Amino acid sequence: MRSDLRAVAEPARAAGMQAYMKSAMPYLGVTAPAARVAFAAVFAAHPLPDRASWEATVRALWDGAEYREERYAAVALTGHRRYRDHQDPGTLPLYRELIRSGAWWDYVDEIASRRVGPILRAYPDAVRPVVVAWSAAAADDADLWLRRTSIICQLAFKGETDLALLAACIEANLDDRAFFIRKAIGWALRQYARTDPAWVRRYAEQHTDRLAGLSRREALKHLG
Repeated sequence: MRSDLRAVAEPARAAGMQAYMKSAMPYLGVTAPAARVAFAAVFAAHPLPDRASWEATVRALWDGAEYREERYAAVALTGHRRYRDHQDPGTLPLYRELIRSGAWWDYVDEIASRRVGPILRAYPDAVRPVVVAWSAAAADDADLWLRRTSIICQLAFKGETDLALLAACIEANLDDRAFFIRKAIGWALRQYARTDPAWVRRYAEQHTDRLAGLSRREALKHLG
């Protein structure tokens, strides 16, 4: 994977990509389309025989990364269709580690909505307590991203949204003024407003004294 990414890198792009993402880790300069092609080719050429090998490879790509695209490869591997049977509550400790050590939106939002969310939907009884615990994680720089995950993991649920869980995760963080928490609250509410705008309006009204301005604007963005 590392050699294939280097082969399609455009070094002239690297500095701009790093600046845009405000990343301490440098980029190779691989565009998203080129990265997807490289990921698909390597995953097809090197199937992993079991869950242990899959998780070990994810960790090796992630922990040994010198460039951000290598971590993108690790995230892509977690979601590859060949390994969909590994998407169960047993994988949450891995995702927790990636969320805390990645600690930035480009990694976290993908894992939250496309990995943790589907596991929550498939195993609600087992996963709901984990998400609730994440929503109340310590207020430090790493655990902020667990709290963001708890808020946005149901973005794609529409009418299947667990409203009690969504409300609990939001309310655990209403007093946090960190940008990425305020944005997550607004995003989650705005997304659910596509399904039930009346519920979101009521929620905004009921929490008018605690809902941050950014969260409110995002939540009501398409509601007038």
